[in-house]
Amino acid sequence: MGIESDQVVYEYLSRVGDVAQQRQLPSAARMRLVAELRDEIDRRRARAVVDSPGAVRRIISRIGTPTEVVAAAEDASGTPASAPEPPAAVPEQREPERPAARAGRPKGVLRRAVPRPRPADTPDPAPAPVPATADAPSPPHRAGTDELGDSATQPDWWRVDDSPFGVGDEVPGFVGGVEIPELLKAPRTRDDDTPPEPAADAAPAPAPEDEPAARRRFPRLVRLPSGRWSNPLLLLAAALLVAGAVIGDWRALVLGWLIAYASRRLTQAEIKWAVVILPGLSLAGGVVWLWGRTRGRWGDPIAEGHMNAAISETWPWVIRTAAVATALFLVWRSQRRG
Repeated sequence: MGIESDQVVYEYLSRVGDVAQQRQLPSAARMRLVAELRDEIDRRRARAVVDSPGAVRRIISRIGTPTEVVAAAEDASGTPASAPEPPAAVPEQREPERPAARAGRPKGVLRRAVPRPRPADTPDPAPAPVPATADAPSPPHRAGTDELGDSATQPDWWRVDDSPFGVGDEVPGFVGGVEIPELLKAPRTRDDDTPPEPAADAAPAPAPEDEPAARRRFPRLVRLPSGRWSNPLLLLAAALLVAGAVIGDWRALVLGWLIAYASRRLTQAEIKWAVVILPGLSLAGGVVWLWGRTRGRWGDPIAEGHMNAAISETWPWVIRTAAVATALFLVWRSQRRG
């Protein structure tokens, strides 16, 4: 019930404030009136047996309506209620001309309308009150030109002298700047663009005609890959393939090809080249070698019934060739960027 009782009190105080504002009561008097009413209601609620909205309404009815409370506050403070504003003045309407007067006027003669003179007893409007000049200066937002002075004789506070931009070329509101050493240097002339003449005691430069001959005399060497070795897993696979080809260990060869097949560094096309295409080319070369021997085109001819012996002699070299080719491809790919 306390919240509902407080709501009744707040509504009553709000109506009191509205009536006081309509009566143009000063803000200090309105605040004091609302505070006194709130204290009085709280004291009576504390003495009441039951705190309910009905009890609060009975307390407020004993205090009086908002209009009565505001009227009592005006009488106590001596502040008269503001008189209602007079209605807007309406200009006097001209009466329609009578038919008799219109008939007595000759035709063709225009009636000259002259405004009637004001009666002499009408008082002149009172002159507007002249505000008293205070000894203290006006605040900055209400100061006139007579107090601010002339900007030509008294410069503004953000300027340092009478010039438009202050000292030098500074603009008001901008402090500091960016200094670029190249902009502070004097512009170069054509004389500066000419290269300096070589000293007399300087060693003579080699003739340009000798450079092509030197290049032809010393062929260009193959450039080794620069930088650190990267992709150690691919290098390990290449080392296993080379070691397996040299010592003839098939376990090292299989492990090397498995590492190359499972490497994430190589793309699908590169894996196919390392595991399928290069060994396939080596196998094709071995088949062509055996075919040429059977036809008598190269090597020792294979006698009839000795094909198995020829294959057993050829296939280790086919495996070694495939392992070395794959190892070279892996080394090249491991050192290639991108």
